Amino acid sequence: MLDQLTEILSTPQHLESLTGTQVLLNLTVAFICGAVIFLVYRYFNKSVVYSVRFNMLIVMVCVITSLIIITIGSNLVLTLGMVGALSIVRFRAAVKDPLDVGFLFWGVAAGLTAGAQLYTVALLGTAFIAVIYMLLTIIRIEKRTYLLIVRYNHDAEESVNTALKPLKAKIKNKTLLKDYSEVTAEVCIRRNDTSFIEPLRQTSGVDAVTLVEYTGDYA
Repeated sequence: MLDQLTEILSTPQHLESLTGTQVLLNLTVAFICGAVIFLVYRYFNKSVVYSVRFNMLIVMVCVITSLIIITIGSNLVLTLGMVGALSIVRFRAAVKDPLDVGFLFWGVAAGLTAGAQLYTVALLGTAFIAVIYMLLTIIRIEKRTYLLIVRYNHDAEESVNTALKPLKAKIKNKTLLKDYSEVTAEVCIRRNDTSFIEPLRQTSGVDAVTLVEYTGDYA
């Protein structure tokens, strides 16, 4: 009885039916899905700083997840062992952009479906999510939010307020110094139309005008 139990645990039955071709096909599909995610993140992500290493991590997560699913299969002992092994992993780097978390889940989902040999689900699901994200990004490009920073003399307070009124600017911060004032306002711009900057700069008393894309945080 003990010998039979040891044999069952040491040689999972679901791995005996797997061939090298099937394993390679699973990993290939996972890599294709990861490559699609890589390209979408590379060309459509609008974060302030693009991280190549994080993008490479998404592809690795996709393939590694597929490999884990191939190994685990339906074997309870391997599942518990893998959970115990993964529980010692600690991720120290904080993910600042919520969209990056979504990309990680996307990679995990693609790896899960590819490892479970659900190739149609993996490929169609990846393509569908990619199309949705690209459409949302294109819609977002039509109207972007920026931070407009204007530095001016104290005497130009009324002129600056008059110039900002047509822009429907929302004041985020205002700093009063000895020789000048500085105001930070949130403005929405359609199709990168920045033609308002030059007239604002030429306003009497304005010393400098700075426009920075606003991503939702000041970090």
